[in-house]
Amino acid sequence: MTYSVEIKNLDLNFGAVKVLRDLNLDIFEGEFIVLLGSSVCGKSTLLNCIAGLLEVSDGQVFIKGENVTWAEPSERGIGMVFQSYALYPQMTVEGNLSFGLKNAKLPKDEIAKRVARAADVLQIEPLLKRKPGALSGGQRQRVAIGRALVRDVDVFLFDEPLSNLDAKLRADLRVELKRLHHSLKNTMIYVTHDQVEAMTLADRIAIMKGGSIMQLGSPDEIYNRPQNIYVADFIGSPSMNFMEGDFRDGVFTTDGVAMPMEGYDYASESVHNGPAVIGIRPEHIVTGELVSNAPIQMTVTADLVEPMGSDTLVHVTVADKTFRIRMDGQARVKEGDEFKIGIVPARASLFDKTTEARL
Repeated sequence: MTYSVEIKNLDLNFGAVKVLRDLNLDIFEGEFIVLLGSSVCGKSTLLNCIAGLLEVSDGQVFIKGENVTWAEPSERGIGMVFQSYALYPQMTVEGNLSFGLKNAKLPKDEIAKRVARAADVLQIEPLLKRKPGALSGGQRQRVAIGRALVRDVDVFLFDEPLSNLDAKLRADLRVELKRLHHSLKNTMIYVTHDQVEAMTLADRIAIMKGGSIMQLGSPDEIYNRPQNIYVADFIGSPSMNFMEGDFRDGVFTTDGVAMPMEGYDYASESVHNGPAVIGIRPEHIVTGELVSNAPIQMTVTADLVEPMGSDTLVHVTVADKTFRIRMDGQARVKEGDEFKIGIVPARASLFDKTTEARL
């Protein structure tokens, strides 16, 4: 596979503040990649560097094999969709879609063809004669996406395009974006702080912190094999349960509870002994009839119960730590109830306490 976008040893400094640090990222042609992280992690900054809206301090940006590090945004062959719709209020939808093409002096029939194609893909044909003020938030965002689509470029950049919408509209447009990518097969780079968007949309996710990429992988890899404690804690809602202890000769021990890590998928063949942290996702704690098959079993008391419809979240105490357990929504558990749980160490994640890297 060929690369669509290549970022090599990229640095960006604002005065003495390092925002991006020696960042490297290769994005395949036709890939949907998501830059995910909390506020001020550098994800939007990286997108703006790719777009040419920010001048890098060091490193290089390649698009379709061409070095565009110092090229103007208009010369990079990209289409960008921002968090704000940024539509011209005095123009119709059709006018908004065609404005950039008219400025580029494209032939009228080519403009009409591109506008019609974008309107068809985004299902906004009935809206072409309306002005933005007569549109809903979701319709305006479709128009904003359409304005990027008509440019007929190879790479689309999305900077948190759904964050201004309500929950239902975000879910609906998320599905439409996924269909759009399947239809167009263009390279798409998408910035978000929403892990649900990242997990559902991405071919690969780059989780960022402090201007660096903490892990790059498929949603399955990120979820099942987090490379460090930060990624393990960031992905998952509710987040992973953690316990500190000691790892020695294939056994993790905490507060007198020994957990043989039989079947665990180690990050490398050589694993050293010493202080460690084990992480267990709430949905991986076994309850009910399945407990009898779990290697580690214990009795716990429900401290707090959160019914959530399809799921029930139960808070218990294990080794003096609050543990969250995701149970079936119909689970009949109330505060003060005692019940058995099972832990399968092979499904857990084990980390070095000092480096916080996966063992």
